[in-house]
Order: sequence, then C-alpha cells, then structure tokens
Amino acid sequence: PDELAQAMLDDGLALLQMGDHMSSRAELGELISYCPEYPEGYNQRAFAAFLQGDYAAALADLDIAIALQPVHLGALTGKVLTLIALERRDEAQDVLRAALAINPWLSERALFDKPDGTNI
Repeated sequence: PDELAQAMLDDGLALLQMGDHMSSRAELGELISYCPEYPEGYNQRAFAAFLQGDYAAALADLDIAIALQPVHLGALTGKVLTLIALERRDEAQDVLRAALAINPWLSERALFDKPDGTNI
C-alpha cells in the first residue's frame, strides 16, 4: 500500500528466507498493525507460522487474508496445505475446489482427490 508497508514486508520476507521464522512473524505482525487491511501481511505471517508448525495461527491468518481478498490464490493454497497438516482433508478439498475455480492450472490440483480416493 505504501513504501513503509513494502519495506516491512520485504524485511519480514528476508527474515523468513534466512530461516528466522520467529522474527519474521514479529516483523509481519508489525506490518499488520500498521496496515491491517493488507492481505499479504497475513498471508506471509501465516507462511512463517506454517513453517514453525503453528498450524492454528497459520489458519487464522489465512482466513483473514482470504476475507480481505477472496481470490488470493497464495492464501487459498496455503489454507489447503494447512488444513492437510491439521488432517482436515474434507475442508482442504473444498478450499482446493475454490482455488481451482479461479485458476485450474494450479500445481496444487495434484492434491485433488481422484475417484479412487487417492491423493490428499
């Protein structure tokens, strides 16, 4: 949304790339406090939480990102993977269907259940 928000996002992503998930989450939390209507802040903080295995926190942030931007494919596919990690496969399938309705070429389409019940 502005240069400060972009700098905060860049800093959070740099920390994430360095593997400092805790600091990344803190930086992205500051971004969210500064710009609470910016879905990418929530999406990236969810990714950091996911990498830490904090799936409940990731899911909460992904739900906010999707509420702010319903066609956010990164948040939708992140939610699919988070729901799978939480062993909530039926819900993951529903979210995956929504993502594939937006972009049928997503690589995550391979997670979709086949008629024989394999995958996801």
